Amino acid sequence: MNILAIESSCDETAAAVITAERKILSSVVLSQDEVHAPFGGVVPELASRQHLRSIGYIVAESLQRASLSTGDIDAFAVTQGPGLIGSLLVGLSFAKGLAYYYRKPLLGIDHLEAHMEAAFLENPDIHFPVLALLVSGGHTSLFLLKKRLRFKLLGRTRDDAAGEALDKIAKFLDLGYPGGPVIERLSAGGDSEKFAFALPRMKDGSLDFSFSGLKTAALRWIGETKMSNRHPELPDFLASFEAAVVRALLENLAEAVGRFRPVSLILCGGVARNKRLRTGFDELARASCLNAYIPAPQFCTDNAAMVAALAAERLRGKKKPPLSLDLDAYPRFSCARE
Repeated sequence: MNILAIESSCDETAAAVITAERKILSSVVLSQDEVHAPFGGVVPELASRQHLRSIGYIVAESLQRASLSTGDIDAFAVTQGPGLIGSLLVGLSFAKGLAYYYRKPLLGIDHLEAHMEAAFLENPDIHFPVLALLVSGGHTSLFLLKKRLRFKLLGRTRDDAAGEALDKIAKFLDLGYPGGPVIERLSAGGDSEKFAFALPRMKDGSLDFSFSGLKTAALRWIGETKMSNRHPELPDFLASFEAAVVRALLENLAEAVGRFRPVSLILCGGVARNKRLRTGFDELARASCLNAYIPAPQFCTDNAAMVAALAAERLRGKKKPPLSLDLDAYPRFSCARE
């Protein structure tokens, strides 16, 4: 079985083809960074227009790299949400058209669940139970996975996501877009203890996250020190802010480890490419004597291979998967607690 997947939840247009055995035949991702850079963030209307211009070419390229034609595809998969509605509808409509024309199964895939699946794509034998920390520009969530395709939401951000906080500080300082990688590059060699940031605490004892307070504290420091992109202490300031974001993430993860006693840990999502976060995550796992898994950098950011991999897992053992043409652009799983 060959599965073609489409991902268009935000500002990457992606398509991938994998086999039922989860062998990646192709994975193509087209970024829109140049389109959104002048605005310092993703503009939803521009994102959906770019998807419309690109999606046909990206799907054709994925098929060409896989040395297959559309008729060789046995099932289609597409990101259903969460994400930008306009962007999601482009991918959904294109996938529905393919499924209808070729009369093949179509599976709607939850974007956050697909990010977690990225770790299993390269490490199929991860032992359960698993705690998964998902960190991206739009989402910061903590999940407990007791077995494949079964997970529980333990905590999520109540305001800004971690990646969003990094992007906003970068935008305020006119450092460039996307902000997370820029901050990581400019903070190299900086003193992460130069500027003090108090970490947010949930008074209700939940494992939720909050980064608006850290962002406000950073803006206060910027005002008090007249920080700019030419300030001599810019590397120290950025290193301190990045380290505070990472500490907030890992402290919640450590608390969850103590409560739920997992066997394995997963770090996923676009911000999982951050070196400081990856290093801290590995150190926490070693200190807790747990197995740690982080997808390769190309599978941390939005991609269609993880969407196809999750579809392959769902199709396993099903004799006649459904042709689902009534999908809409709303998530079904990851936005609600079990």
